[in-house]
Amino acid sequence: MGDLGVYAVMIIGGFIGLAIVLYFIPVGLWFQAMISGVRISLLQLIFMRWRKVPPSLIVNAMITSKKAGLDISRDDLEAHFLAGGHVQSVINAQVSAEKANLDLTFKTATAIDLAGRDVFNAVQMSVNPKVLDTPPVTAVAKDGIQLISKARVTVRANIMQLVGGAGEETVLARVGEGIVSSIGSSKSHKTVLENPDAISKLVLAKGLDAGTAFEILSIDIADIDIGKNIGAELQMDQAEADKNIAQAKAEERRAMAVALEQEMKALAQEMKAKVIEAEAEVPKAMSQAFRDGNLGIMDYYKMKNIESDTQMRDSISKPPDTTEK
Repeated sequence: MGDLGVYAVMIIGGFIGLAIVLYFIPVGLWFQAMISGVRISLLQLIFMRWRKVPPSLIVNAMITSKKAGLDISRDDLEAHFLAGGHVQSVINAQVSAEKANLDLTFKTATAIDLAGRDVFNAVQMSVNPKVLDTPPVTAVAKDGIQLISKARVTVRANIMQLVGGAGEETVLARVGEGIVSSIGSSKSHKTVLENPDAISKLVLAKGLDAGTAFEILSIDIADIDIGKNIGAELQMDQAEADKNIAQAKAEERRAMAVALEQEMKALAQEMKAKVIEAEAEVPKAMSQAFRDGNLGIMDYYKMKNIESDTQMRDSISKPPDTTEK
């Protein structure tokens, strides 16, 4: 049993050693590359292990590109992997572009991939355009009627603008701005409802895809709904504001009139007080005139007769009082 145990340990150790050797010397991967027409040495595969580059990823990418008729070197693939790129995605994008007759070089594909965009998805979008739905866009025509519209924007990826080009959000924002401008320049909301394609043509003619990663193929107005009568609401608000201003001015005039009335009453009271004060001086003056001999008894009676005649004439000149008691 001791010898059998030693033999078992030796066999297991041999398998482990063989697995380690095959890990660092991927003979199977080298043989697969050789029968696929890809020339790569075992030493290069070993060096890949030491550089922390997965040999299977690079070899499979080289086999795929070789079968597709592409000439991509091992050094370029390793450099892209070490830069943090997605090697298989770039190879798939290049193969798809080659089959679709798109001018996509390996340098451009790696630049797009390192920029954070899905280069394979971009190639697919170049072949099969994508439809973007805009959120509801609210605009007001010149007649004051609010319109709420939705549009469908068909775009195709512009491979040459993917690096540094604006994304889908910018395209949708520009289309929304164009729709608002187009509806706002329309004389009536009825015109917009009758010819929604006029909005599409006007917006499409503005070149909204400039500086973006997409090429706008078409803009279709999918739906238009009538919203509020903004013009009428603004007029009502203006009328309410004018009414409040008029009320404030009327209140100001009323307050001024009340103040003037109070002032006149105070002035009348003051004048009445002065008259009473002056009337109180009359008996004093008459007494003094009697004492000084300037006024006699006959003169006093004449003055009283004149006052009586004056009061009688005033009473005769007044109309009779017809008020029933």
